[in-house]
Amino acid sequence: MKRIGILYHPLREKARSLAEKLEELLSSQGVISWRCSAWEEDEAKTKVVGTELILSIGGDGTILRTVRIVTPLAVPILGINLGRLGFITEIDGNEVLSNLPDLLEGAGWIEERAMLEAQIGYKSFHALNDVVLRSVAVRLANIEAEIDGAVLTTYRADGVIVATATGSTSYSLASGGPILYPQSREIVLQPISCHLGLSYTLVLSPQSIVDLKVATRDKVVLSIDGQVELPLSDGQNVRVKLSPHIARFLRIHEPTYFYNSLWQKLGGGRIES
Repeated sequence: MKRIGILYHPLREKARSLAEKLEELLSSQGVISWRCSAWEEDEAKTKVVGTELILSIGGDGTILRTVRIVTPLAVPILGINLGRLGFITEIDGNEVLSNLPDLLEGAGWIEERAMLEAQIGYKSFHALNDVVLRSVAVRLANIEAEIDGAVLTTYRADGVIVATATGSTSYSLASGGPILYPQSREIVLQPISCHLGLSYTLVLSPQSIVDLKVATRDKVVLSIDGQVELPLSDGQNVRVKLSPHIARFLRIHEPTYFYNSLWQKLGGGRIES
């Protein structure tokens, strides 16, 4: 690898310090690198072209920002966890310095994750985790759902989640949704605290197109990965489908890592053999 980017959580001193150490290590290995706050998305996007790997330092939230920065170039991302759960991150901050030389020599493997595209009028947004419509008031919203042009139901609920496999371990899981295996391209349609209408979770094919329409007078916000939020007006339609873009992650653990990490991160702890 000849050029590597470093994106870090700017509000964590440990993240800034580790970013500096990694930059020094890469320089000692003869690798060109650049460093930027993951919160400065526009600035970071100008540096991505020609980059062969991104080191994302923080947690899953930093990863979500990193994915938006590298889309549509699909530069591989190594997630360095300084957070708590770290479902998407791959390695702890205290491990990366010792593992980086091997990774520069080609160790590890690439995992691809599906993304979603949300269309509102002429605007498009891409999400790694989920696209969520939710009420902004302490009241239920009426959201009409269509799948492939056929009316499914009108949810009377706190909101509706459309999630990827990656997002199936996030807000969707907290709302009672299923966990999909990481490389799955299926789409999860999950109501939030549904009062009337179809209250079950649906797992849709990768080819499905979901249209969500906000009822008149309901105040609803559109959330992209929980980080980008847009208010929706009466009767506005949001179309959600699988994105043509993918996210790519550099992994060093075995391909079965996901199932063991589920047990640990959801409160089970490690099973001793």
